[in-house]
Amino acid sequence: MNKTDQQYKSSNIANKIEKMQKDGDISKAIEICQSAIRQDPTNYELHIRLGDLYLEKHLDIYQPKQYIDEAINEYRIALESDLNAAEIHHKLGVTFYHKGDFEKAINHLTIALEYDKKHYNAHLMMAKILARKNRITDTLNHLKNSIQYGGFKNARAHFMLFSIMKANSKKSFVNTLNAYDHLLKGILKFPFDKHARKEAYLSLNTIKFIPVYLKGHYFEKTMNIKEAIELYTLAIEEAPGFVSLYLWLGNAYRSIGRVNDALNEYRMAIWLDPMNIIAHKLLCTMFEEQGDYESAIEIYKKLINMNPDDAIYHSNLANIYYLKGDVKTAVSHYQTAVALNPNQSWTSIIAQTLGYIFHESKENYDAAISAYQSATILNPTDVDIYLSLGSAYYDKGDHTNALNTYRLALEIDPKNARIHCNLGFLLWGKGMIEDAVKEYERAIELEPNYDIAQNNLGVIYLDNLGYIQKAVEHLTNAVQCNNRYALAHYNLGRAMAIKGDKIEAARLLQVALDLNAHTNELDENEIKMKIRELFD
Repeated sequence: MNKTDQQYKSSNIANKIEKMQKDGDISKAIEICQSAIRQDPTNYELHIRLGDLYLEKHLDIYQPKQYIDEAINEYRIALESDLNAAEIHHKLGVTFYHKGDFEKAINHLTIALEYDKKHYNAHLMMAKILARKNRITDTLNHLKNSIQYGGFKNARAHFMLFSIMKANSKKSFVNTLNAYDHLLKGILKFPFDKHARKEAYLSLNTIKFIPVYLKGHYFEKTMNIKEAIELYTLAIEEAPGFVSLYLWLGNAYRSIGRVNDALNEYRMAIWLDPMNIIAHKLLCTMFEEQGDYESAIEIYKKLINMNPDDAIYHSNLANIYYLKGDVKTAVSHYQTAVALNPNQSWTSIIAQTLGYIFHESKENYDAAISAYQSATILNPTDVDIYLSLGSAYYDKGDHTNALNTYRLALEIDPKNARIHCNLGFLLWGKGMIEDAVKEYERAIELEPNYDIAQNNLGVIYLDNLGYIQKAVEHLTNAVQCNNRYALAHYNLGRAMAIKGDKIEAARLLQVALDLNAHTNELDENEIKMKIRELFD
């Protein structure tokens, strides 16, 4: 066969494949392409075409299986003919993107741009990946390059820029105007961008399932879960590649406690779309609810790999490590979350949590104080942070700074009973009894049912001032405020013993002993000794 005949045959095959594609018969197009390759295995154009067909079939929600690996294989065969082919590297980047392997996708897209810096589709795909990694500056640069080199063929970059600008926290009239300018340009260029038209067509395919979602949601709200499950299952049979259906079905199973079925649906969604953030989050939540921390950790690591700058993923992973008792790793991820700092209010909570871990778990008071101080800088009006900071200073033995911290907290919220109570305890420990009484009385004035303040003031009257009747009044109030308060029962029992009412004292001490078996507030032997002393 001469060269002209070969060209005619290749053109004829290409026309047949294109016709099948337009008719929506991708399977037939693949068969024709495979048959042609068997006759001419070195025809790399056919390998590229077959890769395109596999990718298109992979993205078809009505197909029952994945074809992404087949597409990658064909593109790799085509690449053997020309390792410097920017377009093939771009296609490989796209397939690895859809497979969820961002690193390989970035690698191929980088090579594509090295060989052809004006490859606007490679710039656009790179922008999509970097946006997922929250690298906004790099994303914007690639989008600008994509627009510059794509001309009228690139409406998608304008639409993406519109979305990013609309989500930008620094909203102003100028930014809003620029965002809608890109939206308008995207609309004007849309007829010339075949890829944008194709994406729009795929979106229209998914819109038809909105009635399924609404009907299923109604069934779930009215507790007709069986009907919802049947509805979603039938829809999956029609469109086995539509990921959202598996998530809806998984949620329905989860609502009636069918844990394994829910997990299987979420896993299926991830198998179909390895980058589906919602599926990963749902899977994590399920594992946490079941106490399967190892599996939850594995999923969070995947989420972090997809988006390493997401502080919330690091914080959630830290929570799990802390629950597992791995304080060192938990602290590392909390510190990363604080460093990423998505917003000050949220980060102050993480810094406060970090302070608590150092304070309670590691008894590292300096580190706890540093974390709490960072939290106060991020959120200077949160009184709870100052209470924690004051407590850390107190436990360290730095009573001066503890006192100053509580007084600073009072400037923010002078009517906060907890601050007055903590201040009373500190002054009591410093021997400033009169000042301590004033703080406790102020705490009780602000919150009459504050059991701790009632108990502590009662103990001061009992042990420091010798005012037995006043002690009994406040300790009785403490017991009435909290009938599970072992320490208050114990102290009231001591007060009644001093008054000479040994029977009531014995009863109260026995109640304290019984409660302490659950609360462990006191030394059990000390309570028993007090009971014995009553009748010695």
